Amino acid sequence: MTVARSLLLFVAAALAEIGGAWLVWQGVREHRGWVWIGAGIAALGVYGFVATLQPDAHFGRILAAYGGVFVAGSLLWGMVVDGYRPDRWDVAGALVCLAGVALIMYAPRPG
Repeated sequence: MTVARSLLLFVAAALAEIGGAWLVWQGVREHRGWVWIGAGIAALGVYGFVATLQPDAHFGRILAAYGGVFVAGSLLWGMVVDGYRPDRWDVAGALVCLAGVALIMYAPRPG
């Protein structure tokens, strides 16, 4: 159950961070205004909170592993929201990152 909870929290964090960054991007780069920027900033704050709910107690480990989730999630977001088509190198890189997430977060450790 702990791994499932952790994975759900990573997905929630990715949605909040990537979505927040996208909203800020839309507000600034696409000239949609301060409401979009403000919503993005709020979503980024939610990301920071969600990251604290991970069951592992080590900040560095969680954020390092989340980096891999962010890479893969960003490509998925681009596909769904912006119509981006990743090439084989994007996909390979994302898979390497997700393998890193698995090693960092879920490898057996003495303890």
